[in-house]
Order: sequence, then C-alpha cells, then structure tokens
Amino acid sequence: MHRRRKRNKRTIAALALSALILAGSGIVAPPPEKAAYASGTVPAESGAASSKAVDASASELHTDIEPFYAEVYADWIEKGYVNATNTYRLTGADIYAQAPQQLAQPGGFQGKERVLIWKSDRDNWIEYKVKVDKEGLYHLNLQYYPYSVNQTASSNRRPISLAVAIDGNIPFREARAITFRRQFKDDLPVKQDDKGNDIRPRSLSSEGWLEEPFRDNGGGYSEPLTWYLTQGEHTIRLSGSEPIAIGGLTLTPPETPADYTAYAAKLPAEQGKLGEVIPIQAEHMTAKNDAAIQMAVDKDALSTPSAGAHETFNTVGGSNWQRGGQTITWSFTVPDSGRYKIAMRAKQNTISNMTSFRTIAIDGKVPFKELLAYPFRYDLNWRGVTLSDEAGDPFEIYLDKGDHVLSMTATISPFQAILMEAEKAAAELRQLTAELKSLTGNVVDKNRTWKIDVDFPELPNRLQDVRERMQSMADNMLKANGRRENSVQTLLNIVRDIDSYLKYPNEIPYHMDDISALQEKIGAIGEVLTKSPLQLDQLYIVPASSSAPKMEAGFFQRMKTSAMSFFRSFLRKDDLSDLEAGALNVWVNRPRDYVNLLQEISDEMFTPQTGIKVKVSLLPDENLLIYANAAGLSPDIALGQPQNKSIDFAMRGALEDLSGFPDFKQVADRFAPGALLPFYYDKGYYALPETQSFKVLFYRKDILERLRLNIPDTWDDVYDMLPTLQQNGYNFYVPTDDFITFLYQNGAEFFNKDGLSTALGTPEAFKGFKQWTDLFNIYDLEKSVPSFYQHFRKGSMPIGIADFNAYIQLTAAAPELTGWWGIAPLPGVKQSDGTVARWSSGGQTTGFIYKSSDKKEQAWTFLKWLLSADVQERFGSDLESFNGVMFRWNTANIEAFTRLPWPKEDLKVILEQWKWYKELASPPGAYFVPRELNNAWNRTVVDGMNFRESLEEGIVNIDREMVRKAQEFGFMTPDGKATHTLDMPQVNKPWEGVERYVPK
Repeated sequence: MHRRRKRNKRTIAALALSALILAGSGIVAPPPEKAAYASGTVPAESGAASSKAVDASASELHTDIEPFYAEVYADWIEKGYVNATNTYRLTGADIYAQAPQQLAQPGGFQGKERVLIWKSDRDNWIEYKVKVDKEGLYHLNLQYYPYSVNQTASSNRRPISLAVAIDGNIPFREARAITFRRQFKDDLPVKQDDKGNDIRPRSLSSEGWLEEPFRDNGGGYSEPLTWYLTQGEHTIRLSGSEPIAIGGLTLTPPETPADYTAYAAKLPAEQGKLGEVIPIQAEHMTAKNDAAIQMAVDKDALSTPSAGAHETFNTVGGSNWQRGGQTITWSFTVPDSGRYKIAMRAKQNTISNMTSFRTIAIDGKVPFKELLAYPFRYDLNWRGVTLSDEAGDPFEIYLDKGDHVLSMTATISPFQAILMEAEKAAAELRQLTAELKSLTGNVVDKNRTWKIDVDFPELPNRLQDVRERMQSMADNMLKANGRRENSVQTLLNIVRDIDSYLKYPNEIPYHMDDISALQEKIGAIGEVLTKSPLQLDQLYIVPASSSAPKMEAGFFQRMKTSAMSFFRSFLRKDDLSDLEAGALNVWVNRPRDYVNLLQEISDEMFTPQTGIKVKVSLLPDENLLIYANAAGLSPDIALGQPQNKSIDFAMRGALEDLSGFPDFKQVADRFAPGALLPFYYDKGYYALPETQSFKVLFYRKDILERLRLNIPDTWDDVYDMLPTLQQNGYNFYVPTDDFITFLYQNGAEFFNKDGLSTALGTPEAFKGFKQWTDLFNIYDLEKSVPSFYQHFRKGSMPIGIADFNAYIQLTAAAPELTGWWGIAPLPGVKQSDGTVARWSSGGQTTGFIYKSSDKKEQAWTFLKWLLSADVQERFGSDLESFNGVMFRWNTANIEAFTRLPWPKEDLKVILEQWKWYKELASPPGAYFVPRELNNAWNRTVVDGMNFRESLEEGIVNIDREMVRKAQEFGFMTPDGKATHTLDMPQVNKPWEGVERYVPK
C-alpha cells in the first residue's frame, strides 16, 4: 500500500509539471489499467459491436487506452529530452506505404504539384518515413486542403480527424484524434425578412490550402502537441476519417512564447502616434473554424448596432463558442506602426461563476505566454475587458503599419490537470464499486457485520487516495477559476462524504450505492469543465497612449433597455392565430430552437428556390390542433406530431391523402416500409415520418469483460447469461411495455388483412406473448425500472434494451463511461433458415397536410423538400452544431441519417436494426391494442393468470372495440357485416434498401 501511495504522488507531480505547459485533452476517456508510454498498435478497432451476429468474447470487448499526453510529456521532460534543432520537410505525394484500399493517389491539386489526394475513411491509412539526425522533441505541421467527395452539408462541415502512430504505436491517447478544422465565413451582408428582422446568414466553406500544427481535438492544449523521436528512421502513420489533400508534413523544433516581461523588453521604444481607436464588430468575422459559431442577438444598451425593435445580429458566440479549439479570426488595419492595446466588450454568463479562457494570437502567433489562456470572468452583464496582467496593467503589443489578423481560440487548458485527475478518481471508484458488489453480492445488508481489515483490507487506503485526489482537485479548481464555483463545492462534499465513510470502515459496504453515485458527480464536473463559453460585441485596437471607449452600460441605461424590450414583446406577431395570408403556414410542435432554425433554412433555401413564402410557428401543445381544426383555423402543414395523430384526423376527413400525389412512391422510398404502417388508412397514406427512434442493445464493456460474458445474439443467449448476471447482483433490462418486439419476432401480426379484427389469436402471437411474460415470470427480470439510464450508468444493469434517447444521454451526460459501453443489434429469434429476426419499433414524429388547405400543391412541395436527404442533413447538422450532441436529429430519412456524425461502428449496428423496423398499424380501434396487451401483461405477471387465458381476454376486448369503431366509420353495418375492408399492407421481410448505406 505504501508503494501505491508513492506512485500516486509521483503521478500528481508529473501532472503538475505537465500543467506548466497547459497540456492535456478535453476528452474524458477511460484510463489504462497500467500507464505505459507507448501502447495501442495500429490500425486500432473501436471495440463497438458488429452489425451482424455478434460472438465477441470478453477479451474482444476490452479496449487498450493510452496514457494522457500530459503524462507522457512530463515523463519525457523528467528523462531530460530536449527540443530538436533541425527541421524536416516531407512532400505530400512521397508516402512510404498505404492501406490495401489504395485510396491515396499523388498528383496536382488546387495549384500545387506533388500533392497526395486521399479519399480517406476510418479504416484507411497512409504512412510517411522520415530520417532524424538527432533525437529530440518536435512539433508536427500539416499542409492540407479539406475537400468533400460528396457535396453535402455535414461532410462540408465536419473537421478532419487523424489518428497518428509513430513506428506503429500511438504514443498518447490524444493522438487518436488530431483535428484539422475547415475554415468558414458568413454569407454577408445579412439579409432581412419582411418584418425587418435579420435572417441568419449561411456559413460558407472557405476553400484553400491551410497549414496547422497537430493539436488535440478537445482544446485541452494551448500549444501544439509535441512528439519525441530518437535518432534514425521513423514511420508516421495517419489514419483518416475525411477526404483530404496533403501538400506536405513538416517536423519543426517547438516554439514556446516568452512571458510578457521578456516580450516587452524587446519592443521598439517609440509608442507610436496618438491615433483613433480602431473598432471591430465581433459578428463581422473574417473566418471561423466551426460552422457552429454563430451571430447572436443582444438587447443591451451599448451593443452595436442597436437591436431596437427588431431581431438584429449584433454579437457573436455565447454557448455556440464554447468548445475547445473553436477559433474566430478578425481582420483590421493599423494606420501607423507602434504599440497598441486590445480591448473588447465581453460577457460570460452562460455557466454560473465559471471563468472562460481564450488563446489570443496576432497574425497567427501568440505574442507572449499570458495570452495562451487569457481569463474572462463570469458576470451577468457585459464587461469592458482590456487585456492586462494580474495587476491590471494593460499589455502593449507592437504592430507594424498595415493589415493584421486577430484570432481567439476557446481553450480549457487551465482545467486539464483537474480533468485527468477526475477521470482517474472515477476509474478507481468504478473499480471499488465493482469489488464491493462482488464482496456483498450486490446486496446492502445492514444486519451483516463486516470486518474490513479481513474482508477487504485495501479498501480504506484506496478510498483515502480518492479523497486526496478530490481535495487536490478542489484546491486546483479554485486556483484556476479564480472564485468558488459549484464544482468546487461538489468536490468538497465528496471529500466530506469519504471522510464519513472512513470514520467507520466496517460500515463502508453499507454505503456501496453512495460510493457508486460519486462517479456521476465527478462525471458532471468534467462536463462543466470542458465548456468555455464567451460572447463578444466589439473589439478595439487602441493606441497605447489612448483610452478605450466606454464599454459597460450604466444601471439606468440597462433598466431603460429592459423596459423597452418588455413592451415591444407585446407587439410581436408570431402567434398561431396570425395565419399569414399568401404564405404557407406551418405549425411545429417542437421547442423554439427547432422552429427558428426551420424558419431560417426555409427563408434561405426553400423560398428562393420555389418562390413559396413560408411562415413557421411554434405549436406549444399538440391538442391545439384539435381546437384549430374545429374552428376552421388549421394551418397548411403540421410537423412534429405523434405518429398516431395523423390517423385520428384522417378518419375524420381532416387530412389530405398524400398517396394521391403522383411522386408519392419516390418520396416514400426514403423511409423504412415498416415506418409507414401507422400512416395507412383505407387505401391511403396520410403522413410521412420526420424523426424515427430506434432500439438497440446497450452493454457495459467493463462489466461483461469481468464476468466473461459474450454479447447475446438471440434470446436463448440472453437466457444463458442471466444466471451469471443475477448471481453477481446484476440483471438484464427489457422495457415492460415492449410487446411489439416479441410478437413481431415470433412471426405474429396484430391485425387481419381486412383491418377489421385482431390477428392475435394465432400460435405465433401466443408464443410471442409467452416469451415476453416469461422474461419477468420465469427469468426474474425487473418489473419496475424508473430509469435504465441511471441503472446502466451505475452498473447495476450492465446490459439492456433502450432507445435513441438513452444513446444521446450516455454520449452527452455520462463522460465517466466514455469508451466503456457499446451497442449491438437486439437479440432476436432464430428462424428455420438460420437467420435471426430482430423486428422492433421505435416511435416516430410526423408531418401531414390539412385537407382544408388551399395550397396543397405548395404544401406537398414543402414537405418533400423538408424530408429530402440534403435538407434533413442540413437541419440536423445545424441543430447539433449550434446546440451540441444532445440535439442530435434522429431523422427518419436513412440517407440523411448516415451523413450525420455517427461513429462508424455504431452506425453499422443502428442500420442493421433499421432493416427490422416495423411499427404498429392504425386501423380503427388500434389504440386498444397497447392498452389491452399491457393489461394482459399485468394479469399474467402481476396477478399470476395463465398467459393464454390472459391474452384471450385481451383479444375479446380488442375485437369488440375494433367492431365498434368500424361501425362508427362506416366499415361495418350495425349488425356486424363488413361493407368494405381496409386492405392492410403487410411488411414481412427486412428492408433491403438499408444495405447501400452501410459503411464499408
């Protein structure tokens, strides 16, 4: 144990050394079992489940993770490695080797010769060879030209990510994702709509040759990554994810800026002339390296130009400029050579009490060390910030007469050492929790007496190590942030909790769940520290002898502006009742961000292309459609509607039959056949899907590996793994209301072909119902699980079925599990031909056209346009770029879905499951099926009724309701005779159309 404590102190010392260069990554990923300085041979697999039948052993689930760059760099410094002195240039075309696909070809490109034109993807690589005359530390620089093979929205916006291996080894984990960003500019000037409000300009790709150093993709560094090479020959392998043209690769000695004192000592003596202040409108960016960086509206009294009564884009940034590595560049011209100060109107009120940091460069270089991570403190109001030292004395920067560029890059480098410690602490707690669960059988029994010095002698010291990490993190956080923030208090609370556990060591097993919950608290801290939002209004280049203009509004100015904004809010005309004559009125049942984005894209793309004006309005409650229809105030189109809503209106003659349009079939082919079943009624289709959720199997790699369990392919495999799971205190999760999966997988249908009665009386239906209920009656699955996400995160349910929302939650809100979980297709039922049927549903939102619309053709044109692959991709890309992964758009258009930034292995799994997508149809009375099947489940599982008797009772009730509804809508006479049938469509085969979209 003494050795463990010494090792921890050594690690902390190494991290402190690395923090001096503000090193590290912004990605929270699982730590290695052992810290080796060169691991992870290439090419490396992601470890995600295959889209085919999975037979992964526990060893195949394991993923080796390299140490952090900061640890590696600290080790190099400790060993005495020094910066190189020579420079080596490699021509892009002179590759030493490449992957068998031969996707890289030399040639000329965009004005340059001997270029490598590389149509790279995640499974492709190229390799260069370089001979180094003397060992040392180097920076790597890449000259590149980003281009797109397919000119689509997301492919034109995604940065280029390269994994780098030196001599076959990835030296540190950040080398798995080196980001080379594209350049964008706004399509200016800003246009206005007919009400005088600004229309958000489109972000245009600025094509051209770029040269950038190799950096991490999380903004954890303020300086480029450093690479150590011994004397002799070396290979540099690049594995890519996006097409790229490479002009050359350069190895250079690292350059680190001096501090301001040394910089100022070398400045020319003359101050320069007393000139005018040069203002720069922050929203008038020369360039930005992320399309997510957007203009914003601000109503402050001093914000320029004044927004007044209109929506005027007069600032930039905020929450759209918070991810590490995002850069904004502005151009300006100084009339005379001399010393200048830099000032700006800035605001960080997005994250309470947090300091945001920016790396500030002039003409592509950071002039002195203090600008590697300059702080912008939290304040509710706009602040005037003049770049200054800690004493408040402004920095003076010498500028030659002429044109210059100023850039600011979001960075989280001051927090990087804290993030690394947080990850290590979470990993240790995860391991401790697993060992406690093994010790206790995952049962907290306060009647049992423990002797920790015998049962788990290492436990107190290991908890003490975590406690020391938490205290160190709290101290460092307070120092880096400059004030106490919620994360500091959370860390101190964890310290207090661990102290209380250590006070009575024999009672620690009673707190097993509490110790597990500490991981989530640490993960939440990491989520906060990886964000660095900042909003800017104006920047000022101020001659050293001049003063910056007034940058902060007074109290009475702010009060006046606030009052004017309040009264103007009553004059806005965007209510649902304001149906705009001459425009296509679209009501959207989604949050305001979605509505605004759809209006902006419609104004930018649809109206100029078609001449059709569109008014998009927020529908706060879907039930308002019922009242609007009754009052004759229905819109032309409704979007974001639940999948069963269209049939409710269609049965009552309120909707247009979309299958009546001549090109309906071509549009319908964009979607899975099983997705259209809910929209069919009486030989017509009355809606189309906008979004489509999916269900997949989620699993914890760490726990399955420890239990030596394989990923199940069939339900028989699930039955086989349940004893091991349950004997170790775990369980498998199946949603209790997921009857569709089991009935469809066993070959059952819910309705007869005529659509007038249920088909649940077949042997296949009884078999599926029995399988569903047996999981809870015989195999003891949990009957009530409030949140699978929370159980999965804590580890009590390391495997189970969940949907798109769980995927997004785990991706965005469980950073402590990054790399430790995966997805696989649903377990299925093996068929006689050896295939495995994996039928399942997911839920959809829809769009439809009202029959009362006098613009049906225009409405159909809009609906087709909106649901096309290009527009869905653009909408989804913008939504996620502006708001983050929590806003991932799960479009039902499969082509657009595959263009969004899904990890390749996860996409394969989702598409495999997509083939088996099949929803419940909606004949009259269909709403009774979920109700009665859930009642039947309760009778069988809760009350103990025989499964056959229970289902038969449900069948009688469903048929009775279907007859009643068939009579109501004219399909049956009062005495039960059918007048005509619905001719229900059948979907019995997986959708083969998926295959052309599966990544190779």
